[in-house]
Amino acid sequence: MRANVSEEGSGSILAVGVLAAVLIFTGLALALSAGFAIRQQVEGAADAAALAAADTALGLTPGSPCAIAKRAASLNHAALDGCRMEGVVATVTATTSYLGFAITATARAGPPGSG
Repeated sequence: MRANVSEEGSGSILAVGVLAAVLIFTGLALALSAGFAIRQQVEGAADAAALAAADTALGLTPGSPCAIAKRAASLNHAALDGCRMEGVVATVTATTSYLGFAITATARAGPPGSG
């Protein structure tokens, strides 16, 4: 003999499960895309810092190249982790954090033909 089992409401449970899965994947996609945007921001900060340091080393702006690079990075919402000058060529590393992960970018700048 077969038990009388009602399946009423099973469609609602399935809909809730599908909705939960869609929300989880949407949240992950948003977090990942924001991480990519932050990565671009840090790369831009590193580029700006390297250019500022190289300009300062060339004498186009007054000051210390690495101090100017630090300011340029902070204006772009990043921290300067490293600054190395080889003549008038600047190599800088900028970083920021997102969701507990460090996002780092390195950039190099100098006059044309400097390597």
